[in-house]
Amino acid sequence: MTKNKLLNSNQLKLIAIVAMTVDHIAWAVFPGYPLDAVPVIMHIIGRLTCPIMCYFIAEGYHYTKNINKYTARLFIFAVISHFAYIFASNDFVDAKSFIPFYYGNVLNQTSVMWSLAWGLVMLRVANSEKLNSFVKVLSIIAICVITLPSDWSCVASLCILAIGTNRGKFKNQMFWMIFYVAIYSAVYFFAIDKAYGLIQMCVVFSIPIIHLYNGERGKKPKINKFMKWLFYIYYPLHLSIIGIINLTA
Repeated sequence: MTKNKLLNSNQLKLIAIVAMTVDHIAWAVFPGYPLDAVPVIMHIIGRLTCPIMCYFIAEGYHYTKNINKYTARLFIFAVISHFAYIFASNDFVDAKSFIPFYYGNVLNQTSVMWSLAWGLVMLRVANSEKLNSFVKVLSIIAICVITLPSDWSCVASLCILAIGTNRGKFKNQMFWMIFYVAIYSAVYFFAIDKAYGLIQMCVVFSIPIIHLYNGERGKKPKINKFMKWLFYIYYPLHLSIIGIINLTA
């Protein structure tokens, strides 16, 4: 184990899952943008999740044995998660809510899984030896447009790109991640809610946690396999449970 690198990928993913759960419970229990201490603290904790997941999708690109299967898996769960995300949303009205843009909204029309899946594609495009620079730039812009309506918008995709293309350069990875989140935070600040726009910048608290990553998965193969699938299953499952609670409350 690298000195002072205390956490393996399994442990970091668990931190991300716990933080995400806390954040989503806050959205369900305290809808809107309340400034009370409890929901604000819960949302600050939730800002740990997206950077960690972006980091490990970029790592997954490097370590996967089959990039096509990895990409397909992300998109399959992005589709599944879409329905769970909308169902759990405070904006859920009826079955028509599952149709993006049906009720006129533009943002948050699907889950962050959509942006994460396209982030992997973006990284593949950037590293492709078959595409010229013009096609790469055009493709990245197109992906930004495609992911704009999702949770975390195109920012999650761009963070994956930044982390993946700067692998081994931690300061550069984190600089570009914060740069993209700062843009997202500014848009959130002026277009949605000022306080919650600032809360988005609390992703900075994920940096020292990610820095503790030791580059290992874990020592037990069975646990590693379980953790490989845990987030994919847990994400839509816990959102579905929140949706059921909202529906019956």
